[in-house]
Amino acid sequence: MDRLNTIIGRLSGWLVFLMVLVGGFNVIGRYLGNALGQNLSSNALIETQWYLFSLVFLLGAAYTLKENAHVRMDVLYSGWPPRRKALADFIGTVLFLLPFSGFALWFTWTPVLNSWRIRESSPDPGGLPRYPIKSFILVIFILLIAQGLSQAIKSWAIYRGAIAPPSPSELSATVTVQPEREGHDDA
Repeated sequence: MDRLNTIIGRLSGWLVFLMVLVGGFNVIGRYLGNALGQNLSSNALIETQWYLFSLVFLLGAAYTLKENAHVRMDVLYSGWPPRRKALADFIGTVLFLLPFSGFALWFTWTPVLNSWRIRESSPDPGGLPRYPIKSFILVIFILLIAQGLSQAIKSWAIYRGAIAPPSPSELSATVTVQPEREGHDDA
């Protein structure tokens, strides 16, 4: 599961590049089109940019979980020993992430199926169909459940001492904020 979510996460990174290109074209097309008296952009292109943003967010969530890069309040957690962190991660995953993802999957299933059933499309003229992008809501929660199970297994193994906790260099997604030095001037 880790490997699959790494591939999907890297793919979503390339979607950012594509999203920026589409967004740039939309902006240039709007201004150039206004100057030329032509419509060089469209609702479909604007919605394509929106869909790409949605895919980046949805497909990147499980990868972010795998990389331990979700935002968290590290007031207590950052000072804990690795085994206590692993136990906290295990409990959080089992009590919060997995049930939430399961409920979200359960409650979004019917609206997504209804969207496919009616072939829901954009209310804007020339817009894109909505039902394919809505399917990724289901995909995200399936990926989160699978990655959550992977994380829970690893956390439990660390807690039990079956595997070593990751070294600080392996936690590349962790950002440490350095306190400012007194008298330091960036100017």
